[in-house]
Amino acid sequence: MKQKRVAKVERKTKETKIKLELNLDGSGKTEINTGIGFLDHMLNLWAFHGLFDLKISCSGDLEIDTHHSTEDIAIALGSALAEAVGEKKGICRYGHSYVPMDEALLRVALDLSGRPEFVFSGEFSQPRIGQLDTQMISHFFKSFAISAKMTLHLTILYGINDHHKCEGLFKALGRALCAAVESDPRRTEVVSTKGLL
Repeated sequence: MKQKRVAKVERKTKETKIKLELNLDGSGKTEINTGIGFLDHMLNLWAFHGLFDLKISCSGDLEIDTHHSTEDIAIALGSALAEAVGEKKGICRYGHSYVPMDEALLRVALDLSGRPEFVFSGEFSQPRIGQLDTQMISHFFKSFAISAKMTLHLTILYGINDHHKCEGLFKALGRALCAAVESDPRRTEVVSTKGLL
């Protein structure tokens, strides 16, 4: 019987209170309330395109700005991914995706390597999308990658509309992760000559 790849994470600080549940073998069902409407929208897209079931509730100090909530949600989500994927035996490990979003083209490549690394190439032209500061977009992905112990490269190849750029990145990340956590029927061990990820 296949082991369930589910993780529940609670993160409480003086700035945020987060409850999160992630199922890697879901169907894209979500219940998300971060207090940041645009971030909710992006996480819904991520889960839908990754076929992950995701529940998030966050109470944060949004009267200050979106920084603490966005960062802590990314940390909690990365921790949940690392826990749910477990020892990584038999998974594909690598994933990549190109997503065209109208006039924008986005690329994501990742490795569930156990070695956190983050590279982002691209720019946003406006200071915020909805309530979310655009500075926090790359910071979200960086915090997520570090917490998940993942190597993550994201590139805005081109585009004009900031909403399209960000949406394409979240969709591409979902699709790339879906590929990376997929089981490879020909493998029973981790995909590394070291024998450990």
